[in-house]
Amino acid sequence: MFGDPKEKALKKLRRELRAGTYSFIILSILENKGDMHGYAIRKEFEKLSNGKIVPSEGTLYDLLKSLERYKLIEGFWAEVGGRARKYYRITPLGKDVLEELRKEIESVSRMMKKLTGDEYGWD
Repeated sequence: MFGDPKEKALKKLRRELRAGTYSFIILSILENKGDMHGYAIRKEFEKLSNGKIVPSEGTLYDLLKSLERYKLIEGFWAEVGGRARKYYRITPLGKDVLEELRKEIESVSRMMKKLTGDEYGWD
């Protein structure tokens, strides 16, 4: 009830937008880069976005757990430099889902371009 309605709305909508977008990015990173541990995935977000989009560790690991639960990725343990790390890889189901998501994102992207450009008549 209290607080700035604009800020509340933005916070909610950004959280929803980011959850789906971050999942898509994680699947894409794993498809393109191969097996990676969580920290490396987070660093790849940072690299891809020039430091502008970096999910918190909590957000990233929650998304990784969710993607595992849906069997879109699988986690496995490996010892690197005497230290056990959990790595993730995209599954065949994850690749299929990613391909469908790409089509969806391309459609949404075209729509967004229409809404923000001359094509829609809004300048």
